[in-house]
Amino acid sequence: MSDKPTETKTETALSSDVTEVRAQKLARLRETIGDVYPAHFHRSHTSAELAEKYADLVPDTETEDRVTVAGRVYSARNSGMFIDLHDASGKIQIFSHKDTTPEEARALLPMIDLGDIIGVTGVIRRTKRGELTINAQEITMLTKALLPMPEKWHGLSDIELRYRKRHLDIMTNEDSKLRFRQRSRIISGVRRFMEEDGFMEVETPMLHSVYGGATAEPFKTHHNTLKLDMYLRIAPELFLKRTLVSGLSDKVFEINRNFRNEGVSTRHNPEFTMMECYWAYADYEDMMDLVERLFASLAETIHGSTDVAYGEQTLSFKGPFRRVPMPDAVKEATGIDFMAIGTDDEARAAAKAAGFEVEKDATWGECLAFIFEEKVEGTLIQPSHVTHFPKDISPFAKEVPGEPRLVERFETYCNAWEIGNAFSELNDPEEQRRRMVEQLEQAHARGEKEKQLDDEFLDAIDQGMPPAGGLGIGIDRLIMLLTNAPSIRDVILFPARRAKAD
Repeated sequence: MSDKPTETKTETALSSDVTEVRAQKLARLRETIGDVYPAHFHRSHTSAELAEKYADLVPDTETEDRVTVAGRVYSARNSGMFIDLHDASGKIQIFSHKDTTPEEARALLPMIDLGDIIGVTGVIRRTKRGELTINAQEITMLTKALLPMPEKWHGLSDIELRYRKRHLDIMTNEDSKLRFRQRSRIISGVRRFMEEDGFMEVETPMLHSVYGGATAEPFKTHHNTLKLDMYLRIAPELFLKRTLVSGLSDKVFEINRNFRNEGVSTRHNPEFTMMECYWAYADYEDMMDLVERLFASLAETIHGSTDVAYGEQTLSFKGPFRRVPMPDAVKEATGIDFMAIGTDDEARAAAKAAGFEVEKDATWGECLAFIFEEKVEGTLIQPSHVTHFPKDISPFAKEVPGEPRLVERFETYCNAWEIGNAFSELNDPEEQRRRMVEQLEQAHARGEKEKQLDDEFLDAIDQGMPPAGGLGIGIDRLIMLLTNAPSIRDVILFPARRAKAD
């Protein structure tokens, strides 16, 4: 039952030999037992259910209970006398011996390789060493694996191979398996939290005829029947706001997939998950409170505490988070008081004098945001809300009363990453149209000729949208923090990657 070849052969030869041996066994199994991939097999228990049911069974005790299990063979010893059988919940030991296992079942053992999926029926016992074990009475081949598993103790050491062959990574790496189970729990936790807070989950289109809601390069496709160029969603914002206008609910949210045809890094993937929500008769301060409650709830769900280890840091998700206006943060870090600067020219001059290279036509707000990214963002390790963004870069937010250059917007940072972005949403239809037209002109000036005005969204806003707070949270980055993952590709089941070289 061993896949281990002699050490004198090359890796390519070994793989080829092992695969050929498995193919030969498959052919023999087809001749002897017929269907090697049966459609019907029902187990009575998972391995975890057996562990729980027989937790009090003392060592060196055999029951009369007959059970049926199924799983993948991870290890075998003594020519298959002992098999470790794994299912999604854990493992169970299988014991096959002439005193307990019929000859017909034992005859199948030489045909079983590591990685095969089998079903076993037998009697439960606990060995002298305390191992919960099934004395096999029937063995059924359920799936013959034609490729060997990675080496048991090392799994996949090649990082790119782990992402390309995630099925093998999870099969052999308990950390990866745990992380994706935690991802599922986190997304379920987000959904449960939002519903318990009174939000209605809705679904909006992923194919847009006009892309918007964020500044990003879209993926383009074509609808054959409609003879229409379309774009994969870069953000659900405009459709969610139209839903708010409809009065369907005062609190709506969507856990959504977005697509941005941009760079790939440890924090960026072209396809990513967000939770975006809108809350009528609320504002950006209400959304800050919501973020703090949500993050604390998720940390408690996964870790039983609001303190979470990430790398060498301990992050505290216990609210309230630090709240700091962007101009104050920049002044504290650099000494530049942007609130005392009146014009774009003065802002560029101040940035240059402090050693920052900004674009020659950068506005006051763009200079402020650029210096924030350069000098402040990397220092925001503990969860923090950065508030009062410049209006230049925030076309959908309401102005701060008394300060028309700033808007009621915040971004939530943790580990120097942006995790969330929220506004007191603009609902003045005339101001909304003016800002979107200005944004469109800027996009065309940058060469984005396909960018269009979303007239259907503006028509909905003309109908009247209630004052509201809006929030978007990057789910993948949040999961990275809660699962101590160094790269976004570690928390996306099948991340974007280059095509395999020939």
